[in-house]
Amino acid sequence: MPDTPLPPAPRPVPDAAPRRLCAGADLAEKGKAVVFDVLLWGQRATAFALRFDGAVVAYVNRCVHVPVEMDWQRGEFLDADREWILCSIHGAAYEPATGRCAGGPCGRGRLRPVRVEERSEQVYWYPCADIRPVEPAEPSPREPSP
Repeated sequence: MPDTPLPPAPRPVPDAAPRRLCAGADLAEKGKAVVFDVLLWGQRATAFALRFDGAVVAYVNRCVHVPVEMDWQRGEFLDADREWILCSIHGAAYEPATGRCAGGPCGRGRLRPVRVEERSEQVYWYPCADIRPVEPAEPSPREPSP
């Protein structure tokens, strides 16, 4: 049976400005991930970015098997050998560089990628049609003076 094709790349949003995520130095090789809030299809979710083999990669923090957050402690996604992204709930293992399922109940699925870029010692993420930033709440109107 041939491999299931990968989902299409995130669709860009016209005029969507990159969002600063962190300093590049905040992401140690195969270390703790930076977790950040996003809107996935209009619903609050989290995503994470980590450095693996020198590159910064980012994914929505949802297991393909069952849509639950995968980190066993905030920002901790890698297995004990620091080789696989591991779902703490179901044990599904994913290749960090591609997000492809490598074993466990995720079948031939793939984590949903978030486009990231490292430049000028900073890491930025890019919103797309499905993954948007969480905007700060609108300020409440001032109470009328007595």
